[in-house]
Amino acid sequence: MKFEDELDVYLRARFTLILLVTTEEERALQTIKEVCEHTQRPSLTWDIADNFQWLSGSGPALIGRDPITALELIDKTDNNALYILKDFHEVWTNPQIKRKLRSVVQRLKFSKKSVLITSPSSKFPDELKDEAVVVEFPSPTTVELDEVLRRLTQQTPGVKVDLTALGREKLVQAALGLTSSQAQRVFAKAIVRDGQLNDLDIDLVTEEKKQIIRESEALEFYAVKETPDDVGGLGVLKEWLRLRERAFTQEARQYGLPAPKGIALIGIPGTGKSLTAKMIGGLWRLPLLRLDVGALFGSLVGESEERTRRALKLAETVAPCVVWIDEVEKALAHGGSDSGTSTRVFGTILTWMQEKTAPCFVVATANDITSLPPELLRKGRFDEIFFLDLPTYGERQEIFSVHLRKRQRLPQDYDLRSMASKSEGYVGAEIEQAIIDAMYVGFNANREFTTADIVSALDKQVPLSVSQRETIETLRNWLREGRAQSASFSELTEAEQQFVQLQIRTHP
Repeated sequence: MKFEDELDVYLRARFTLILLVTTEEERALQTIKEVCEHTQRPSLTWDIADNFQWLSGSGPALIGRDPITALELIDKTDNNALYILKDFHEVWTNPQIKRKLRSVVQRLKFSKKSVLITSPSSKFPDELKDEAVVVEFPSPTTVELDEVLRRLTQQTPGVKVDLTALGREKLVQAALGLTSSQAQRVFAKAIVRDGQLNDLDIDLVTEEKKQIIRESEALEFYAVKETPDDVGGLGVLKEWLRLRERAFTQEARQYGLPAPKGIALIGIPGTGKSLTAKMIGGLWRLPLLRLDVGALFGSLVGESEERTRRALKLAETVAPCVVWIDEVEKALAHGGSDSGTSTRVFGTILTWMQEKTAPCFVVATANDITSLPPELLRKGRFDEIFFLDLPTYGERQEIFSVHLRKRQRLPQDYDLRSMASKSEGYVGAEIEQAIIDAMYVGFNANREFTTADIVSALDKQVPLSVSQRETIETLRNWLREGRAQSASFSELTEAEQQFVQLQIRTHP
């Protein structure tokens, strides 16, 4: 239900106390005014600076210079109006005002008057929860953002608009997730920079949006540059992702396909779980938002839950997008001596993962499966659970190739087969470090680093599969028990590898 329709229903049903959660007071008041004018319902605003002001309709002036006086006037006046109290959340610590508000809204049940409180937070006194309904004011839609852009370009003299129809659509979509004021500032910055608006300003809006989303504290906007070619191995996982590359299109909806919910990437540290999360955003060309669960927790009562709801709502506004929760076993470790705060945050995220309808694809990565609560991995939270194991012989060759190309070296100049053989039991991160160590050797010797330098660097390392043998074996046993799907194709025998190479040479 649209917010306008929902508000109209509440008013006609004589809900006497409504808490409207929003940081966009100006846009919210304009929307409320339109609803009241359409239904011919008078409405007034009140704040401690300007007292009562008519928002829609007209009538005698009311003067209430403090919250108690204002509530008494609302109680006694004959106007069957909607009274909008601004900044009223500032008085929640005052017992007298809370008691007065509660008494007034109880008496208003026998009238056609309603009280609506605008607040940036859904935090609400327990004494009033039974009397009130809490409504979240939605973020601007693409239609509203397009109207912001239209008004700005009309009101800015001398601005040149050189946007194609597709460019304008992408520019507005790039601003999704911003408030109308934030979007206006970003559009204005694009205009002031060169006196015009064109398709090149899409990147500017995206960059500004990254900074604004970062201010939400718990979400970080990642610029996606990684592609499947930047990730060595993981053939099964890559194929799974490619099959769903068009899953967020309207064409997929018309076919009857639901939007994918997400995947869990579990396995050995250093096998590329975080890199894979970034690669998904690049492959599907979707915004990547990293949810920093540690930043969700605040010191005030109810603050953590509020931050969680705000972050998840912002992710839904930006959708379709990829939401990445890194090292989820640490982030969602719940219980303990925090008065249940982490448990409530954990529950909020789990419920959202299960019930969300917005196309937010969740990628949760984890190293320690023993710390994962069972309810996280049950069916319905994720489409699939992948295990990232120690790379196979073929995957190690591919990983060496990826990191050599990343450093502007030609893989064919190195003995990939020899390095892959010497690096058995090494994860991708350890292979990358061996190349970096070899580069230091070559650099200080004023020469190009060689295969021998890389092999020597490998010999000096103690891989995780050795130093953490028991832990790694426990993780691999979890895969053998069939609790997850391997992200890689099975290791080929030497005879099978020779056959594959023969097929490639015969049928290039």
